[in-house]
Amino acid sequence: MKQLALGPLMIDIAGTQLTDLDRERLCHPLVGGIILFSRNYFNPEQLETLTSEIHSLRSPTLLIAVDHEGGRVQRFRDGFTRLPPMAALGRLWDASPEAGLAAARDVGFVLAAELRARGVDYSFTPVLDLDYGPSRVIGDRAFHRQPEAVIALANALAEGLLQGGMGSCGKHFPGHGYVIPDSHVELPVDNRSLEAMQEDLLPYRRLGLDAVMAAHVIYDCMDCNTAVFSNKWIYYLRNNIKFNGVVFTDDLSMEGAGVVGGMLNRVDTAYRAGCDMLLVCNSPEAVGEVLDSWKPEIDSERGKRVEALLPKHSVKNWTSLQAEPRYQVAQKSIAQLMA
Repeated sequence: MKQLALGPLMIDIAGTQLTDLDRERLCHPLVGGIILFSRNYFNPEQLETLTSEIHSLRSPTLLIAVDHEGGRVQRFRDGFTRLPPMAALGRLWDASPEAGLAAARDVGFVLAAELRARGVDYSFTPVLDLDYGPSRVIGDRAFHRQPEAVIALANALAEGLLQGGMGSCGKHFPGHGYVIPDSHVELPVDNRSLEAMQEDLLPYRRLGLDAVMAAHVIYDCMDCNTAVFSNKWIYYLRNNIKFNGVVFTDDLSMEGAGVVGGMLNRVDTAYRAGCDMLLVCNSPEAVGEVLDSWKPEIDSERGKRVEALLPKHSVKNWTSLQAEPRYQVAQKSIAQLMA
């Protein structure tokens, strides 16, 4: 096992097991984490073998992350509990806030406990975007239109995540719900004033998040760059909102990230803006280019912030988890939501 501080890049792999090239890249000093996708999953046992090998490569271990929100965005399905979209929790909240909060805790617990039992450290959740209605990418991924409901439900979900052994990641800072275009394929522009955005920012002010993920959206009130590349937005997050956790970029291969040019300029601009962990996904050629050619001045404090996201306690294995009463109750709660 190689002793190596965590670098600022989070990369991906192509298949369900590591190749020699994967191992080489994951041991590069610029790398600090790996994000897994559906293509990396065959069944729970394979996932556990894969994560175990990744964790054995270096110390501190690489942060293994996934987008596993529920609803449309759940990378591992067969063998895992199917989780509802967050809007289902919002509808339950409308009928009974108490029931909505209890269900959110159950979803967070099952989400985290199942992933952790198979060796995944972290999920990019909860979505804090407000549901304004016409967004092509957010929609039922959002809890609710009202910030107070989003805050309460996201806090309850985060409590469940913590019970399951996982931290929280609010996204997409400072708010992706208002704009219509999907930043995966277009460059959205939000032309509201900063005052008009204060509802979107409330969850970030009120929640005790471990990390946030910045959006590939231009906000005219602050900058001509997307939030990912904006030192003004990152400064606002650190100094006005007083956030001291990890700042992730959204995937730098997305169309919305093209505003600053090619991949080398994307990683460099995001890192200079103040982002701690830069996601380069779905583009193995770009990963190779960055690892070969990017020569940043590394801020060791950022790596320590990322290291703080690594799980601090062991969790129940899969067999033990199935027999746990808390897990059984939570599964029944989720089954009712999915009915």
